[in-house]
Amino acid sequence: MAGTAAVVAVPAPAAPPGDTPAPGREPKAAVPPRKPSGPRPLYVGTYTSVEGGGAGIGLASYDPETGRITGSGTLTGVPDPSYLAVHPDGRTLYAVDERQDGAVTAVRLADRQVLGTRSTGGAGPCHLSVHPTGRWLLSANYGSGSVAVHPIDASGALGERTDLVTHTSPGPGPGQQGPHAHQFVTSPDGGHVLAVDLGTDTVYSYRLDPGKGTLTEVARAHTRPGAGPRHLTFHPGGRYAYLANEVDDTVAVCVYDPRSGRLDIGEPQPTGSSGGTNYPAQILVTANGRYAFLANRGHNSLARYAVEADGARLRLLGTVPVGGDFPRQIAFSPDGRLLFAANQRSGTVTVFHVDADSGELRRAGEPFESPVAVCALPL
Repeated sequence: MAGTAAVVAVPAPAAPPGDTPAPGREPKAAVPPRKPSGPRPLYVGTYTSVEGGGAGIGLASYDPETGRITGSGTLTGVPDPSYLAVHPDGRTLYAVDERQDGAVTAVRLADRQVLGTRSTGGAGPCHLSVHPTGRWLLSANYGSGSVAVHPIDASGALGERTDLVTHTSPGPGPGQQGPHAHQFVTSPDGGHVLAVDLGTDTVYSYRLDPGKGTLTEVARAHTRPGAGPRHLTFHPGGRYAYLANEVDDTVAVCVYDPRSGRLDIGEPQPTGSSGGTNYPAQILVTANGRYAFLANRGHNSLARYAVEADGARLRLLGTVPVGGDFPRQIAFSPDGRLLFAANQRSGTVTVFHVDADSGELRRAGEPFESPVAVCALPL
């Protein structure tokens, strides 16, 4: 869970917790991604204000062939950087400062210079993402249940906040004391930005004014009471999305309408946790749209799903031990051949080879030790 710089696992739940081509115009064959050569950078988020936590953003590199991680130090000066994102041009790193007086920080990667910090206007920001245009930073304040927008200038630095929206309705779900915004992301078509709120059991859809950076709500989607939605990811086709529900230990297939921004949430499905105490954290879909992976905290596994019917259906294939304790966040390498899992309680990052054809996961050696690892961002 995201709380204000806390290692506590979860919020208080109710109970323990194809088009046909024109003649003579055959479609071009897909060009496989180029395999990277040489080590690639990896950044690791942590909490700096907890016992045993890190001193800032962990610096490391990984071998794109073997998956082996090598540490290279720490970027200090960023407090409680529990979630990280990179600008589309690859030049600037952004981190939340997950504290009571929440903030977001920009770091220039060329020389690792901190470009400045801006207030999010809320408490405990736990997620951020960069709009595909590269002009806006979107962040979610868990503690105060609000979402914020900041402009990004040509240097990658952040300007003063252009909007802040607090989720005042509906009321809190069972066992919740208020709204808890957990994620703020852009739809694949770029027409809407969606905020997932665990506390209100709601996904809010907004239009983002491309010139002013202001938000206008256009739709809401509600889970069943007490589901506690945490993380949403879209199928590459753009019509379907998958929602991980933290509190009731389920996932759901959602239908997305790019014209209206409306999201329709389907029936809850199992996470492979076998009925034990488990809190799903993050779900990812492979670039080819054939498989999905879910991080299970408690069961300490990665659930594997086959994605069927062009994205409309998930079929649970089974689970794979994550090799660590409490996998808080997962991420693919840019070429999709590796999957990184940040394990909060064991302070480790586990790497898996991903078979794009079969969806099989294979451990890439021993986990990399990093204090209170809550986010791993491979570039």
